[in-house]
Amino acid sequence: MKAVRPKKFLGQHFLTDLKVAQDIADSVEACPGLPILEVGPGMGVLTQFLVPKGRPLKVVELDFESVAYLREHFPELEDHIIEDDFLKMHLERLFDGKPFVLTGNYPYNISSQIFFKMLDYKELIPCCTGMIQKEVAERMAAAPGSKTYGILSVLIQAWYRVEYLFTVHEHVFNPPPKVKSAVIRMTRNDTRELGCDEKLFRLVVKTTFNQRRKTLRNSIKPILGAGSPLVQSDLFDKRPEQLSVQDFISLTNDVEKELARQQQAGE
Repeated sequence: MKAVRPKKFLGQHFLTDLKVAQDIADSVEACPGLPILEVGPGMGVLTQFLVPKGRPLKVVELDFESVAYLREHFPELEDHIIEDDFLKMHLERLFDGKPFVLTGNYPYNISSQIFFKMLDYKELIPCCTGMIQKEVAERMAAAPGSKTYGILSVLIQAWYRVEYLFTVHEHVFNPPPKVKSAVIRMTRNDTRELGCDEKLFRLVVKTTFNQRRKTLRNSIKPILGAGSPLVQSDLFDKRPEQLSVQDFISLTNDVEKELARQQQAGE
């Protein structure tokens, strides 16, 4: 079967450098022994280095042409090639409810959505590795106070330790993307409970960063309203990128108390 033609609407950029593929495959060793789910295998450049690891391996691919290619070239995976949209899958059904490692050369146009789904299944995914757009990788690994620190940084670092492993240049892809790429690894930290309402935590983080140039005094108004006394505390003179994960947890608890007060007061 001839090579698969990269499809722009699927965000496909096929990796051609085997050394990079090997290094990505080896990044899963942070969680030894666990089953592996590869997202977006394409023509299997990464898959070929995952198979010899001897672990249970499943690959999920949306592109029917790539699925046909994989079935022809990886007959040993015949029953483990899933033709589906990863973002719509029920991941608890994959390995009989057992934890697994998530990896892949992720489609750039949905990489953030992939990681938000990872967070929804964080108890099943103790380790996630793979290649994404360099800019997104920098945001995920960013520390408080940096320009790249944002929504992904806080939400992921609340549950995972993020490592920026290495940069990958454009010329090792077909077709070459217009941006550089990076390989990252995320491993679950020791947090099992945030210490606040997780749904409200996400809302607070997203709401404040959506107006990141404003101080919290102004960016939190969509949640609390303009006249809330909570907005008068010194914390609200800061901008969201100045807050650590723990600061956002404390902020979420303060917001929850204020919302309860408002409801009780009938405001």
